[in-house]
Amino acid sequence: MTGTMFLTYLATALLVVITPGLDTMLVLRQVVTGGRRGGLATSIGVSMGSLVWGTASVLGITALLTASQFAYDVLRYAGAGYLVWLGASALWKSRRRRTPASVQEAAPATSVWGSLRAGLLTNLLNPKVGVFYLSLLPQFLPTTGNTTGWAALLIVVHAGSGLLWLFGVVWLATRAKRLLARERVRRWLDRTTAAVLLGLGVKLAFENH
Repeated sequence: MTGTMFLTYLATALLVVITPGLDTMLVLRQVVTGGRRGGLATSIGVSMGSLVWGTASVLGITALLTASQFAYDVLRYAGAGYLVWLGASALWKSRRRRTPASVQEAAPATSVWGSLRAGLLTNLLNPKVGVFYLSLLPQFLPTTGNTTGWAALLIVVHAGSGLLWLFGVVWLATRAKRLLARERVRRWLDRTTAAVLLGLGVKLAFENH
């Protein structure tokens, strides 16, 4: 692989990483509900999911998603269901905050494991991530030499870039925690996150392979 090809891949990976989307919204919400540790755990979970999908693409497992409509649909519906469940949970919590504080039960903070699991499952149950690796990596891999080694490097670069970006989001969100902790802001964040999750879940469920 030439230096130009590597820089092109790096630029592509960074563009994909910094585009605001589900991962960013999920991390912001976890910072509010679980603090800095919750946000960091969610970021690690998302990156772990990327590593799993990347490894699967190298092993050829994700090729099954493009070859088998049934396998793709099973994973797609599972992911859609999980996203809808996360969105419904966020919407329910935002509605509960409309009741007087003296009436509300103190909601426990999201655990580190819960945050890690949310980031990991959100990524793993999205077949689009696997298809993304399967379609992107071959364009930048050399036709000769240690193809597997180069593929592993590109996967680590993408997952590592995503992790650093999400850590930056956590840092900014932590500094703005006082603002994010306000009831109106938290309610808005919950509802926005809920809308994104529900929208992506419905889209994932009804879109064609």
